[in-house]
Formats: sequence, structure tokens, C-alpha cells
Amino acid sequence: MFKKMCFIGHREIEITDDLKEPLNKYIEQTILQEDVKVFLFGSGSKFDELCYDIVTKLKEKYPYIKRVYVRSNFECISDDYKQYLLEFYEETMFPEECANSGKISYIKRNQAMINQSDYCVFYYNENYLPPKRKTTKKNLFAYQPRSGTALAYRYAKQKKKLTINFYN
Repeated sequence: MFKKMCFIGHREIEITDDLKEPLNKYIEQTILQEDVKVFLFGSGSKFDELCYDIVTKLKEKYPYIKRVYVRSNFECISDDYKQYLLEFYEETMFPEECANSGKISYIKRNQAMINQSDYCVFYYNENYLPPKRKTTKKNLFAYQPRSGTALAYRYAKQKKKLTINFYN
């Protein structure tokens, strides 16, 4: 049975050769030695973009691998949007956990990706804080949102998933 890998990381990261080269080597190694054939991607982060680019390049060498876009919103999508996504991915899916989850849909999506994966690849800096949210008429104080990557990393560890953090 083939294995799956997901990617989760901060929205903004510094992409360097010191990050790209070992990440590329690790992904290729899991394709060859661990029978990883399916790669799950969310959206919205530079780390996702980097991993997508690496997997897409590796797909030229290993055409049997599959890229899957996991949506956190839009349970039902139009045929046009699906065709658009399939220009970049071999498949798209919407986890049932995301249905009616509102603002935490990306958290539920990340958890679903983790649950389905044999390997969870992170770019997680424990000192990272997302930008503070601005005040509004309803909310007089700016507040510090929690990092979705931190929540996902802790979830993966709690589920005893094989995790690797490329932040270090």
C-alpha cells in the first residue's frame, strides 16, 4: 500500500538553499525508499508553495506520484473551478470535518490532512506569532491569534504521526 505525506507551515518563510536542498532530498527519499506516492497540500503559505514546487519538479522524474489539493472551504465546487484546480493537481478533495466549521475550517483541514498522512512535513517555528488582528468597532482591543501551524504540529505529535520540522 502506498503512503501519503502532507505539508504544513507558516504563511511567511524565508526560502533559502539551506531549506530547499534538504527538503527536496527528503521528499525524493520518501518516494524511493518509503513508497510515498500521494502528497496533500493546503493553501496560503509560502511553505506549501515551496513544497508544491519541489513535488511538481519531482513529478517529472516520478510521473506516478499524485498531488492532491485539500480544500478547507467550498464543499461543492463548480466544474469550472474543479477543472482549474486539476490543471495544477491530480485531485482535489474536501474533508467532511470541514463542513460547517466556519473560521476554523483551515484547522479542521490540517487535522484531516494529518490524519490521512503517514508523513507530516512542517515548517514550524515555535516562536512565530501571526500578525495581531486589528481593532474593530466590536472588538476594541487588538488580539494575538494563535498559529495554525503550531496547532497542527501539536496535533500531529499528539496523534503520534511521523513528523519532520524543516524550520531547523
